[in-house]
Amino acid sequence: MRNEFWRGKRVLVTGHTGFKGSWLTLWLRELGADVAGLSLAPPTEPSLHLLLGGAIDGPGIIDIRDRDAVTHHVLKTKPQIVFHLAAQALVRAGYRNPAETYHVNVLGTVNLLDALRLSEDVRSIVVVTTDKVYHNAETGLAFMESDPLGGHDPYSASKAAAEIVAASYRASFFSSRRVGLATARAGNVIGGGDWAEDRLIPDAVRAWQSGETLQVRRPRAVRPWQHVLEPLGGYMGLAERLWQAPDGVESYNFGPDHGEAASVGAVLKMAERHFGGGATMLGDGTDGPHEAGYLVLDSAKARAELGYQPRWRLAETVKRTMEWYRAQGDGRAALELCLADIRDFAGLAVRDEPLRAAG
Repeated sequence: MRNEFWRGKRVLVTGHTGFKGSWLTLWLRELGADVAGLSLAPPTEPSLHLLLGGAIDGPGIIDIRDRDAVTHHVLKTKPQIVFHLAAQALVRAGYRNPAETYHVNVLGTVNLLDALRLSEDVRSIVVVTTDKVYHNAETGLAFMESDPLGGHDPYSASKAAAEIVAASYRASFFSSRRVGLATARAGNVIGGGDWAEDRLIPDAVRAWQSGETLQVRRPRAVRPWQHVLEPLGGYMGLAERLWQAPDGVESYNFGPDHGEAASVGAVLKMAERHFGGGATMLGDGTDGPHEAGYLVLDSAKARAELGYQPRWRLAETVKRTMEWYRAQGDGRAALELCLADIRDFAGLAVRDEPLRAAG
């Protein structure tokens, strides 16, 4: 990824009020991009989006399921580059509300791509799905982009369906115009400012701060944990590649080195050391609906074709994440903490003028 590429680019981020969307929006603005958003109001309380200053509110608060509103916003903002992150992004919420999950994740993607089909400005589209799009037979092997799609639960299946939608729009409408469209598959990101339910680190922080017992359902489940900036940097590098050479670019995994995949229990122990944990109750993996036991990505394709290279190992990732929450809880500003991580990760110089929230 080239930092100078982004200056002055018109970028649309759907899901900009969420955890990943807030980090991405801040990073892009720090690089000088002209960023518009498209999302529901912040989904959690507290909200990283609001703690960062509530940038890009107003007309960007739009339901991805509202086709007319999405189309109007796309044609008004005239984005050159689009990151589609808006989603119902939780496995257990998908079990509770499957129809809504499919509506948001599948038809929402259709609404966005159909609007972009009418745009004369767009050149690069990154549709973000998940590491859970693969048919997981629990073989113990890392998934490659050529492996079959699947999805046991509604969330995973809806994201696999979004992959098929994206491939169809690429083949039917965008390839002939040399508009790049690719999907990005990553998951289990951690970092400061995530307060979603049913995620390990936010659940741990809430429990430890309040003196409650942390309930861990599946301590032996293995996931490709990574700092939120790792896949975001991958998405941005992919968008640059699509801008420069859109042909033959379809889907990419963005995950840590194979040896960095770890169990829920192992990550929890690291988090306790850096935060100061409290009481924890470990389950046996039988509580609740089905979730994959082993899930690891092979990112060799992104390394070879995009130059993707994870920067922070798992121990550093967990340390930075827990220090973020501790510092923010002690009164440090979220904007200051996020910018420090972004600048360190991306090798950016500190601005002479402090970044101020738009809107």
